[in-house]
This record gives sequence, structure tokens and C-alpha cells, in this order.
Amino acid sequence: MDTNLVTTPFGRRPMTRAMLTGQSTATSELSQTVDKWKLYRALCEARARFGISDRTLALLNALLSFYPKNEISAETGLVVFPSNQQLSLRANGMAEQTIRRHLALLVDAGLIVRKDSANGKRYTRRHRNGELKEAFGFSLAPLLARSSEIEAMAQAVLTERLQLQEMRENLTICRRDIAKLIALARADGTPGNWDLHHETFRSIIDALPRSVTMETVVDAYGQLRQLRNDIIKALDAQKIPEKLSANPCQNERHIQISESESSFDSEASTKPRNENEKRSVDQPRPEIATSLSLVLKTCPSISDYASRCEIRDWRDLASAANIVGRMFGISPSAYEDACVTMGTVSTAVAISCILERSDHIRSPGGYLRHLTQKAKAGEFSSSQMMMGLLKARGAGGRSAPVVLEPCG
Repeated sequence: MDTNLVTTPFGRRPMTRAMLTGQSTATSELSQTVDKWKLYRALCEARARFGISDRTLALLNALLSFYPKNEISAETGLVVFPSNQQLSLRANGMAEQTIRRHLALLVDAGLIVRKDSANGKRYTRRHRNGELKEAFGFSLAPLLARSSEIEAMAQAVLTERLQLQEMRENLTICRRDIAKLIALARADGTPGNWDLHHETFRSIIDALPRSVTMETVVDAYGQLRQLRNDIIKALDAQKIPEKLSANPCQNERHIQISESESSFDSEASTKPRNENEKRSVDQPRPEIATSLSLVLKTCPSISDYASRCEIRDWRDLASAANIVGRMFGISPSAYEDACVTMGTVSTAVAISCILERSDHIRSPGGYLRHLTQKAKAGEFSSSQMMMGLLKARGAGGRSAPVVLEPCG
């Protein structure tokens, strides 16, 4: 440390350890050049880390406005010397007593350093040619020396804010799921202690403080996620078995689900005598062969509604889709019609895609009926629906393999 740059305050103000530390920091790294307003914005982001308020930052803004250049550099001088009256004018009429208090806070935070003259006045000395020889006032050297530290703190604060926002969104979605699933269970008369589940739900929500932190949100989200899993398990245990068509002449299909996740088989439908003959709309369409892993990659949200939040085979997918369909308010007749027309698995894939796009679909039940009508006309494929989702997510999805040929 250059001992010639250590100054003590004028008058009755005592020398403090913070002043000495600030002056030591101010003389460590003064070779760089920084944009004063960019640095000021970074400091606004990280103000809580320095223990300063908006009013203190407003006074710092006024101080920076007296610096003649946009770039803070040791070559152009680092001392500004406005009077308290001038500072008040540029700080929206801040009272002189308030100015003194916030100047002291800036010094204690190690952001500026006092450079007092012999009589405590703020002024400059110049050479005969007009060049600045010496200035007394407030040095911005600490800002220049700590610019990298301030920018790093600002980036850390911004990252934490984004993480907290994302976690709050997850918490909101989980709250919505629990509320609607409990309402569904009560409306269907599903056996279970739903009043207890609701009380647990409200106790977790009501315990959240008005100003939440990452720790409180993560803790509440973990409790709500466990509660949602318990509710889904209870609903899954009481799920309504799929109804078969009452028409004995209709060709019902039996899905043979293999242990492999890569494909599934269905009974082959009878081929028409004429290859150009169109498929009758009364005949159910064959299942579409596709990868279960690809379905879960394209529609990851469906796993949240499976038992243990894990889908291991097509039956787990169909069971989770049944829960989602009931949560969306899809009528049993619409669900049954879709299963008869498209197949149980294709219907589950379609509902998984609807779940991913639920923010853009006003009526999931009406949308599923629309897809069923298109399937009857031979104009819809659940695999094509998945490919549309993948393409919407960019080039990463287009590279994934998918089999679109019908089985059997």
C-alpha cells in the first residue's frame, strides 16, 4: 500500500478501520478502465451485498454525474469535488443532513474515499497552464479497484433471482395440480381422506412467509411434491377401468405390451382386397410404433402424474394419461371414443402432448374429440403430433429417431 495516499478526515470525524481498509483497496488495482454507468447498474443489482439502500445509490449517482468522463480511469483523475448544495440539486433536492449520512454510508461500504483538504473544503489546485494538480473531495478509486468484484456480485445476484423465479413457478404449478386433483377426487366421489390432504396442503401454503427465500421455497416445494405424489397414487389406485365398445361387430384390439420400451405390437387388421381401397372410418386405426423413451423425452411432464413419478412401460403411460385426462375434465365418453378410434397407447401419447401444450389449449376435452375425428378420417397420427412438438423445440429434437410405420 502507498502510504502517501492515506488521508484522515477533517474536523471531529475520527479515523475508522473501514476508512483505512477502503483506502488500502483503492490503491490496489487502478490500471483498468470501466464505464461508470455500467458499473453503477451492476452496483444497483448487488446493493444488498454492500448493505446500501436506494437513497444511498441516488447520492452515488449524483456523485458520478460530476465525473467529467463516462470511463473511470486513474489517468483522468479519480476525485470529484462538488459542494453539498450542488449534490442536493442533482439528488432531487436531498437535504444536506441526509447527504452527509449517505456519504458516510458510501465510505463505510468501501465504495468511495474521502480526500479532505486542510480546512475541509472541496476544491482543486491547478498548474499555471490550467492542468489539474490536486483535488480534494471524494475519490472514486474504490469503485475502480472493486469493479470486477461488483460485477461478479451482480451476476451472482441475478443468477439467484432467476433460480428463485423458476422455483416459485414450479411451486405455483404444484399448488395448482394439488388443488385440482383434490377437487377432481371430491367430484368423482373417490374414496380417500381428502379433507386431511386439503388441510395438509393449506398448512404448507399458509406457512410460507410473504417475502420468501430460496430455502423456504425449496422446502415447501419438496413437501407439496410429496403430497401430490400421494394424491396421484390414491387416484391411480381407484382409477376407472377402461370400457369396451358394446358393439360385438366392431373390431376390438388387444394391446400386447412387450417388456422393451422401444416398441409395442397390436393385432394386425385385415388388409383390404384392393390396395387403393380406403380404410373404413368405422374400423379402428392400428397402433403407431414409437419409442417410449422418445415419448418421455418429448413429453416429460407426464411423468409427474405416474405412480412414484416414474413411467417404466406403456401401462404406466396409459395410467398417467388417465389421471391427466380426469384432471383436465375430459369426459369418459370422449376418452373412450379416443381409445376405440386411436388405441389406448396412441390416446395416452396424444394426452401427453396436450399436457405439454396445456397453456395454449383452452379445452383439452374438445381438443381430444377433434383429434379423434381427424383419426377417424385417417388424418391424425400421435407420432406426427410428437414430431411437431420436437420440431418446435429446435434442431435437437429433429435428430431423434422415430418410427412412423403402422404395426402389423
